[in-house]
Amino acid sequence: MLGGGGLVAANVYASAAEGAWGGESGPEATGQVRSAGMATIDCPDIGSRLTSVPDEAREDVDRELAQLDQQIAAAYQQLQASADSVRQDPAAADGPIMNPLKEQRSATIERIAVAIDRAGDRPEGLEALAACTLRPGQDDAGGDTGSAGQSTAAPGDGGQQGGGQGQNGAGQGQNGAGQGGNGPVASDYADITSVQPNVPNPPQQDQASRGTFTSECGVNANGLFNSDNVIVAPGVSNGAHHFHDYIGNQSNDAFASDDDLADADTSCVDQGDKSTYYWPVLRLQNGKQERDAGAPGGGTEGNAGQIVTAKQVTLTFVGSPQGKVTEMPRLLRIITGDAKAFVNGPANANASWSCTGFEDRQLKDKYPLCPSGSDVVRTFRFQSCWDGRNIDSANHRTHVAFAGPDGSCAEGFQAIPQLVQRIVYDVDAPSLNDGGRTVPLFAVDSFPEQLHKPVTDHGDFINVFDEDLMREMVDCINSGRTCGPRGGDDSGATTAPSPGGDNGATADPGTGDNGATADPGTGGGAEDPGTSDPAAPAPASSGPAQEPRTYATTAPANTTKHHRPAKQDKQAEQTDQAKQTEPAKADRAENGTSAAPSAAGGGEVGKATQTPAGSQSPTPSTQTQPPVAQTEPQAVQGGLAETGAHLWPAAIGMLLALSGLIMLLRAKRLRY
Repeated sequence: MLGGGGLVAANVYASAAEGAWGGESGPEATGQVRSAGMATIDCPDIGSRLTSVPDEAREDVDRELAQLDQQIAAAYQQLQASADSVRQDPAAADGPIMNPLKEQRSATIERIAVAIDRAGDRPEGLEALAACTLRPGQDDAGGDTGSAGQSTAAPGDGGQQGGGQGQNGAGQGQNGAGQGGNGPVASDYADITSVQPNVPNPPQQDQASRGTFTSECGVNANGLFNSDNVIVAPGVSNGAHHFHDYIGNQSNDAFASDDDLADADTSCVDQGDKSTYYWPVLRLQNGKQERDAGAPGGGTEGNAGQIVTAKQVTLTFVGSPQGKVTEMPRLLRIITGDAKAFVNGPANANASWSCTGFEDRQLKDKYPLCPSGSDVVRTFRFQSCWDGRNIDSANHRTHVAFAGPDGSCAEGFQAIPQLVQRIVYDVDAPSLNDGGRTVPLFAVDSFPEQLHKPVTDHGDFINVFDEDLMREMVDCINSGRTCGPRGGDDSGATTAPSPGGDNGATADPGTGDNGATADPGTGGGAEDPGTSDPAAPAPASSGPAQEPRTYATTAPANTTKHHRPAKQDKQAEQTDQAKQTEPAKADRAENGTSAAPSAAGGGEVGKATQTPAGSQSPTPSTQTQPPVAQTEPQAVQGGLAETGAHLWPAAIGMLLALSGLIMLLRAKRLRY
């Protein structure tokens, strides 16, 4: 009886207390997210210091820079494995983690210096950048001690510790560790309704280029992902250490050559646009597992949960408030934002988060909590000044720059069309009070040590427009017309915002706005290639609906494709595609809107009822979808109702207890 009863009690308690993250760092039995005290590793960014690398050394340097990222990722995994001991004694990480990391980095940095020295002048001072810092977590009260030992702002006030290595105010580790054990946390979110309007719009001059050109490339409904980055780490698998969404060019992976990109299929309606547009995926940390759950760049590096397909993606090229724009050079590469901004500081950060209906207010280092009926919006305003010579640079930044506060380019730079990328997600505001158990947290993929901070959001673009279409774009913008992918003027293309200054340094949107963060670009001006741009476009009603075109979505080799499950209760029927074995994202249909709304499809709830043309996607007649695959839960949710299937030991214990009771009663009868 005692044994059976004990078995019942132990099993019931364990099942009811089982966390949503399957035993990983996350919610405890009460449903509250535990105070994680997440430490992270802060290493100087070598790549950003290399402003001049000879072409002959570029391949070797890129490979070694990727090796540095791999070393940090491996060290962070060791740090996670020994989190409890390091939390009690940070010095415990020195021998097994931090000192070996310094030795590895020293050897790699020396190889970088030697490679550059063989083809040019040896860079000075790199050796001093080998050592990394263990940035502590914070106490149970939520104060992040950071690397400087200063407590940060309380949750929800939008405070950000400014400058360089001291950006400690992104809520590191407060109240939990997320599904992958490395964030996000409650203080990474802010209520968008508490933010004051903070988007500046510099006045346009008489000679301003007021036109817009929109390209429609879908929402990656075919599920094209990988954890490569052909710009930063060419030839290196998993060079990004997080997964990207890809639209446009269908052959982008780490091994894609310029010829591969030029010869690729494209998801864009206008087949003359083979450009590649990519950004970190957004995930719901709801316990589900994608096929990358056990893969590098995915679950093994803290990027866990259900990948969310965008509801809408708009790609709009706008002009300059100061004058005409010139054509982008073919194969121009642009990175906006900094994937390592959490440890690097905000100098190159360019994240902009908002909600539909509130896009005159932008958040830089917080995810937005949107009211009911409003969707999450990520906006990237890319650099719009080009040095007139290079399609890339050693640190992938100095060949392009943001315009100044008045929209003008610095001396030696010329204005090019500015890509404004707007991505909309139908995700609900997470339930922070119970650690996302009721409504799951959402966050972007990141390098593991960057803890999924919203400030690390970034976008990548490679121009593979054909020359005729690029000329058409520039003519459209300079002549003040509104053009769409069909080449028509003012015929249903999305109306973009007035072209403004890139970095928005005319005002500090972080001052006194109760939740908006400081503008990391302020003061950078046109001279700073990393200056952030807080301005974001607000969608306008589209014109008459256009019939979608058929386009190819062929997946390239060496590229991982995953099933991305639709939001619960929003799945539409999928059609079978012959010989297709990979599952794809199911279309979502709520309020008349699918996962990839057409130009005539319903708009956002409470907003304009017309969907911008930039979000147009094929109908089922033009693009078939593979069958839906069921997603496995990464772990069983807590609570007896959800864990009944795991109570079989309790059933055995009950039988033992009943058997013991029967034996006791029979023994008593025999005795008397």
